[in-house]
Amino acid sequence: MTATTAITAPVAIDGDPLLIGAHPRIQRVPNRDLTLFIQRNFLTAEECAALVDRIDTQRRPSTIADANGDTYFRTSETCDLDHSDPFVAAINARLDAFAGIATAHGEPIQGQRYAVGQEFKAHTDYFDPKGADYPKYCGVAGNRTWTLMIYLDEPAAGGATRFTKIGKMVQPETGKLLAWNNRLPDGQPNPASLHHGMKVRSGVKHVITKWYRERPWG
Repeated sequence: MTATTAITAPVAIDGDPLLIGAHPRIQRVPNRDLTLFIQRNFLTAEECAALVDRIDTQRRPSTIADANGDTYFRTSETCDLDHSDPFVAAINARLDAFAGIATAHGEPIQGQRYAVGQEFKAHTDYFDPKGADYPKYCGVAGNRTWTLMIYLDEPAAGGATRFTKIGKMVQPETGKLLAWNNRLPDGQPNPASLHHGMKVRSGVKHVITKWYRERPWG
């Protein structure tokens, strides 16, 4: 499948693990505390390279919500991809179709770039309901539900994603997609989704990330 393939927009408001797990060539990580899927070669090398070019052109320092005083907590760079770009829009449609979640519930795709020594220390993608910035980030669309992340390249060393609570380490591979549910079965945030974007030791790592919300975005 290419980024220009026509896809019927999904209509669900939440991801279904049974639907996601039915995709060809997908692996579900065997763990009862976290719903986590891996699919290799979701994007081609050519598609990944085109996204890397866009990220490198528009990157800026990454930020965090509820700053904790650690200026080295997240040292990557971020790019808000332009969804008026037909190529980006087609990638977005593929992610929506993969998750089975209506487009309105998705945040715009972000790109991240990690150079040597850069990382994102152990964190969750959901916003802490007790955090000072929770009303600001979740007042309209609610909290984050699913995360979809794709590695766009492979650093020479380092850059793995470590799910610290479940003891799972995922190594970067060009085009590999990770998908996980940030919530428990009762809808509450799942602390087992804690993950660490580990330091790049040699080379550069690029990823794109797509987050979904409880209610329509914006």
